[in-house]
Amino acid sequence: MTDELPPANDAGIAPVTGYLQIDLWTDLVCPWCYIGRHRLAQAIEASGHADRVNLVYHSFELDATTRHDTQPILDLLAEKYALSPADAAAMEARVAGLAAADGLPYSVDRLTSNSFEVHRVTQLAAEYGLAFEVFDELQRIYFSGTGNPFARETIIEIATAAGVPANEVEGVLDSREYADAVRQDERLAAQIGVTGVPFTVLDRRIGIPGAVSVEQFAAAIEQALQASA
Repeated sequence: MTDELPPANDAGIAPVTGYLQIDLWTDLVCPWCYIGRHRLAQAIEASGHADRVNLVYHSFELDATTRHDTQPILDLLAEKYALSPADAAAMEARVAGLAAADGLPYSVDRLTSNSFEVHRVTQLAAEYGLAFEVFDELQRIYFSGTGNPFARETIIEIATAAGVPANEVEGVLDSREYADAVRQDERLAAQIGVTGVPFTVLDRRIGIPGAVSVEQFAAAIEQALQASA
């Protein structure tokens, strides 16, 4: 659990009257975010109050120093954690097993890169209420290994398919727009004590670190709904 979030006008989080606000800090390349987002979505649907939930996306970079060209995920893990190729493959295989148990596709042969550009475009998508439509699809193709979510053309294709104007997506990618919005989310995360993702906050009061079970998410949603009734 966390302390209560700062006032909305300071935190950049404006609650919607009559709705349960759920704030989610996440990163594209985080496997636990991928699994946790799926579980949270299941819990929201199972609550019977999905129409009352206002899910708010927040950017978080697990490693802002990750290089911007693509490289195999196993190479990055071996280098970052000083692992042998076999140990890096075993690490990924364990997570792949957990993802499979949740019915999620997971490729250990995917390419990875820096997620900052994706975060900037997702911040634009949030202006249209389409943050998770864009982010979830980019994350799906990343972990399934069916596309390159870091490629300019892929980001434009997925964002525009979700309903974000193509010229605006291109404008963001050609500039530094929404960089400040990404940094603001990361500053807020630090302010409330978030050190890793996924991190979920319900009703601006109940903090949930990590990819907890569907049942744990559901219980927290029920608690938050009862408290706000």
